[in-house]
Amino acid sequence: MGTFDGDAAVSTASGLVRPARGTRPANRRELILEAAGELFYRNGYPNVGVGDIAEAVAIGPSALYRHFNNKQDLLREVVARALATLQATITEMSAETAPDIATVLATTLLEHRRIGVLWRREARHLTVEARSELRRQIRDIAGELADLLCRQQSGLGAAESDLLAWALLAVATSVSFHNLTVSDELLVQMLQAAMATPIPPLAARGETAAEPGTWSPSRRAAILNAAIHLFAEQGFTPVSMDDIGERVGIAGPSIYNHFSSKAEILAAAITRGNEMLRGDMYRELKRATGPADALERLLYSYTAFVFENADVIRLLTTELGNLEPQEQDNARRMQRDYIAEWVTLLRQVHPGHDPTDARVRVQAALTTVNDIASTPHLHSFENIAACTGLICRRLLDV
Repeated sequence: MGTFDGDAAVSTASGLVRPARGTRPANRRELILEAAGELFYRNGYPNVGVGDIAEAVAIGPSALYRHFNNKQDLLREVVARALATLQATITEMSAETAPDIATVLATTLLEHRRIGVLWRREARHLTVEARSELRRQIRDIAGELADLLCRQQSGLGAAESDLLAWALLAVATSVSFHNLTVSDELLVQMLQAAMATPIPPLAARGETAAEPGTWSPSRRAAILNAAIHLFAEQGFTPVSMDDIGERVGIAGPSIYNHFSSKAEILAAAITRGNEMLRGDMYRELKRATGPADALERLLYSYTAFVFENADVIRLLTTELGNLEPQEQDNARRMQRDYIAEWVTLLRQVHPGHDPTDARVRVQAALTTVNDIASTPHLHSFENIAACTGLICRRLLDV
């Protein structure tokens, strides 16, 4: 996705356009929110300054502060407003007798394509309190959608409708994470496929799942493991070397014996994650008997990997923007190559899929796994990974 040009007009899904400098439009607050949302979506919150936002709406920074206390306040409202758009859509459907859930969700998310990135990636830059409030908002959204699904599909239990609701939100918002051309028809088809998945009863775990082991083979590995967890939990920016050192049991400055900077730790973590995924892929491809078998093996292997390594996946999907330019280019190339392997397999199974549609389907499947694996309360079910895999099989039609 290209960088934003601050001198160009800001056109949005709401039809707002950058006003002429020196004017005082009545909807200035709305213009600021729209411009900020677009800039955060395109460039990432850390790379956007208050001056960039002000310039996008042809005002000085001081004028912006008449509407918002600071950039954090602006981000919080941008994300909350994006989620409110989604929530209003679902509330409207709930008032109807038999709404077309797939069509309405597809239309809304294609018109408001930023929602997924703002919620999953940019909200991580907010305070703990602000993130907690947004999590409550998204849980309310998923709960209302689950109730709607339960009402429409007889025999669907509360737990199963909850899983399906989170899956539909993941599929619908997957379009936020790429700039491919997505037709309404294709997104509707994927949402309908997910809704039609026969979900077996979700089985509660007999006992609390064991916590991951904390042993590491070396001090460097221990530092890397601690950093991965902290970066995934809090985001890269707020975590300090002292935080990492405390988690490992050493003084923060001692980390410099192993890594030259926090950025180098992040680069090592992301490289590790990409290499683990690549190794896992090669292992499954070697065992496969053909394209369909390879794709199915890869899907279930990826699902198992994500549920076991949710912290690593969170870094791969949210923290690339904090890498140095060269490291960022390398990481994005590795991820593009990885997805390309999936697309090649899917087109071998379904030769009628063009490359773009195939990639849209792959992105939707991977996003669904990632999002469900990062939704804590769903981990209370023993067969959650297997059920997630069933939904993704429908998305890929394998």
